[in-house]
Amino acid sequence: MKLILKYLKKYKLLFLIDAISVFGFALVELGIPTLISRMIDQGVNTKDTSFLWSNWALMSIISIVGVCGTVILGYCSTRISTNVTRDIRNDVFEHAMTFSSAEMDKFGVSSMITRTNNDAYQIMLFLNVILRMALMTPVMMIVSIMLIVRISLPLSYIVLLTIPFILIGVFAVAKVSEPISENQQNSIDRINKILREHITGIRVIRSFNKEKNEEERFAKENRYYQRESSKLFKLMSCTEPTFFLLMNIAVMTVYFVSCSMLSAQTISIGDLIAFVEYIFHVMMSVLLFCMVFMMYPRANVSAKRIQAVLDTNSSIIEKENACVCDLIESLTFDHVSFSYPDGEEAVLSDISFTCKKGEKIAVIGSTGSGKSSLVKLMTRLYDATKGQVLINGKDTKEYQLNSLRNQIGYVAQKAHLFKGSIKENISFGKPDATMDEIEEAAKIAQAKEFIEVRDHQYEDEISEDGTNVSGGQKQRLSIARAIIMDPSLYIYDDSFSALDFKTDATLREALKPKVKDAIFFVVAQRISTIMDADMILVLNEGKLVGKGTHKELMNTCKIYQEIALSQLSRKELMLDE
Repeated sequence: MKLILKYLKKYKLLFLIDAISVFGFALVELGIPTLISRMIDQGVNTKDTSFLWSNWALMSIISIVGVCGTVILGYCSTRISTNVTRDIRNDVFEHAMTFSSAEMDKFGVSSMITRTNNDAYQIMLFLNVILRMALMTPVMMIVSIMLIVRISLPLSYIVLLTIPFILIGVFAVAKVSEPISENQQNSIDRINKILREHITGIRVIRSFNKEKNEEERFAKENRYYQRESSKLFKLMSCTEPTFFLLMNIAVMTVYFVSCSMLSAQTISIGDLIAFVEYIFHVMMSVLLFCMVFMMYPRANVSAKRIQAVLDTNSSIIEKENACVCDLIESLTFDHVSFSYPDGEEAVLSDISFTCKKGEKIAVIGSTGSGKSSLVKLMTRLYDATKGQVLINGKDTKEYQLNSLRNQIGYVAQKAHLFKGSIKENISFGKPDATMDEIEEAAKIAQAKEFIEVRDHQYEDEISEDGTNVSGGQKQRLSIARAIIMDPSLYIYDDSFSALDFKTDATLREALKPKVKDAIFFVVAQRISTIMDADMILVLNEGKLVGKGTHKELMNTCKIYQEIALSQLSRKELMLDE
């Protein structure tokens, strides 16, 4: 409820109108039985037609007011619940955008999607019911009880004795349903995860003929979700008939007792009809309250899951007095060590080096040596566990995140494109880029040739995750996206791996004048592409085992020699000179 109340504050006026319409509707509903009772006892029995007509007119007016109240109630409750859900989704998305990779790994992509969509939807349903019924039921219940006590105290005992049994049943149902609801929502997370893996990895699944295995994996989780949902729905479906049975027993008892009271003339026919109407109002109010209470556990589970996201702060924190990073002129790793939040061993251990603008720095090493982890520390996707990453002599934590990342052109190991036009993808980091700038970036990235043969050229649509372009084309568009920003630090994390040797060489040659006044940091697997680097860092099992130029490393670093000789001949490595 804390989560809901937080967002309701924004809609005080709508909530006030909703509350007024609830009271108006409730009073109208409660006024009609009294009018019917008066019409029977005073109008019908005395045959006073003028009294009947006047009360009928009053009842018509009350009914019209009731209809208007219902319409206003429906409008306000729907408007508030949908707006609150929209606000929750916006806040969850906005807050998630501040997360570092550590927080995204903690929740998982599938769970974040479920929390943003399904959990927010559960809150919308619950809030809609609350605004329609939860405000109305207490008013109707209290006023109805007062009226049945006023009409007949002995008969009211029958009703009052029934209510505790209903309430006990409600609390029992809520207690049982909460863990089932939690299992149900967690199961949706897992279903989304399997579905996402299946869709993104469909080619791998088909290549290994694993369709049946994946179908069984999905079906197993789906069956679990079906069982938990079935438990919940069975519980709810059994509850309502039980409550109605108690209501009917109470009404039958009232009719039985009232027979003798009618004979003794201690209650009139009109009062008995009004009494029965008020019984139904009391019982329906209790039933509606029960329905709200039974929905509460599932909504509570969803609210907790959403609140967990909103309460999680990013481990990458920007200081209040953080300074602006105008230009990156030097980059230093000062005894840096790094471990992933859920990892036991250090991925990087005691890494130290310095580079300056105009220099080309290359990183090479075996798979799992920590190359990608190293470059992620530069962009503050993660922070170092020990030591410092310094830019222009200052710790990266001293800079504003936006200004720091505006100076970095980062191309990740796995190229990612967004649904939209080629133009929009290239200008992603610089939305105000001119067409000339876009074409120039595409030309340098060797993407212009394949773009201009497409039907709509730069306006041609890229499908979701770039499935309608090849791996090499995706990499070139990603490289163009970084070039157009004109950063002072270029980071290419094995971003040329899908390119053929000719395109690779042409692209690197075209990049040279563009990066001559910047730091050019490249993670590579091919020795031939980094031999001209000003400094090569050799990583092995997270440790810096070699640092220097190609020639220096060929003389001093055994691991670098092994990598080099496995790719090129001694002549190509200039060892025979």
